[in-house]
Amino acid sequence: MIQITTGDPRPIGRQIVDAVRMKIATGEIDPGDQLPSVRGLAQQLMINPNTVAKAYAELTTEGWLESRQGMGLYVAAPRQRLSDAERGRRLDDAVGRFVNDVIPLGFPPDEVEARVAREFRQLVPRKTA
Repeated sequence: MIQITTGDPRPIGRQIVDAVRMKIATGEIDPGDQLPSVRGLAQQLMINPNTVAKAYAELTTEGWLESRQGMGLYVAAPRQRLSDAERGRRLDDAVGRFVNDVIPLGFPPDEVEARVAREFRQLVPRKTA
């Protein structure tokens, strides 16, 4: 379900949080779906269970997951998790980081835009399927 990349500069916990968010946002996992247990995911990824527990706790706090007593963690029903202002701020931050990473690569802006558009087109069918 989730993969960790050893060369990724993000900490492992952040990779887990980002992967789960993406899978929920794209519809790869649906509201009501159960996530692997902390111990199960830790064994699958061969990482410390505390890392998984912290990632799951963050996702629960943000409203992506819900805990069902004695049953585990499940994908929460969709709702707007962030205010419009916060969503806008995060988008601006992400775009700024992206542009700062891409400009030194020397690609023409139209090629960068085409690649970003292609990535979005590939995500959309998963969400609507």
